[in-house]
Amino acid sequence: MNLLEVHDLSKKYPNFELKQINFNIPAGKIIGLIGVNGAGKSTILKSILNLVPFETGSIQMFGKEFRDNEVFCKQQLGVVLGGVDFYKEKKLRDITKVTKTFYGNWDQIAFEKYSKMFNLDENKKVKELSFGMRVKYSIAVALSHQAKLLIFDEPTSGLDPVSRDELLEIFLQIVKKGDTSILFSTHITSDLEKSADEIIYIKDGELIKAAPKEEFIESFQYLKDDTDKNDLTLDDIMVRMEGKHYEF
Repeated sequence: MNLLEVHDLSKKYPNFELKQINFNIPAGKIIGLIGVNGAGKSTILKSILNLVPFETGSIQMFGKEFRDNEVFCKQQLGVVLGGVDFYKEKKLRDITKVTKTFYGNWDQIAFEKYSKMFNLDENKKVKELSFGMRVKYSIAVALSHQAKLLIFDEPTSGLDPVSRDELLEIFLQIVKKGDTSILFSTHITSDLEKSADEIIYIKDGELIKAAPKEEFIESFQYLKDDTDKNDLTLDDIMVRMEGKHYEF
């Protein structure tokens, strides 16, 4: 079963165009969405969530047309998008108290588990948190209402290596049962190597390749030259395709 189906998604801005994007997210998978800044990753995620209007295409989620069943679908979504922030003067416990009222399946035990894992102090105000801690709080909320599809925009950006590994391990545990999937954009190829089942590559608003990770890497081995003694890694591929290192 596909939890998400994107068909011929197109979006035009004055200086950018997203061109007929097609991909599926099956149940029980971690999908990495990659592409340099400005490639169209965030536009795709926001279009999927109906945060920006798109010109053509359709979004099917959990077997339903998303825009006709938005409330139903969003109850089963966990979302963290870059640039979204909370009221800086509010304490985390107050934000949580309000946020959980929006979800019929809020799991307080799960929230407390993730809060403890991420060392979150609910008595702190948002302004007192580092960027990385704000990301952790957003992720804890997203993971705490039994969502079937998690959509994250650069979830590991700003996290230290230990926290990144902890989060990736959580991702792997979440999809283990086979009924939940994760779609996340990232610049960090090592995160994809560790966790992704499939990879979607966007360049200049076009979908270049969407495939299982091993198949994806194999399909770009034509980029090898005479100096390459081994198969190209995912990072090698992105260097050849984009002209610079993808991981930072």
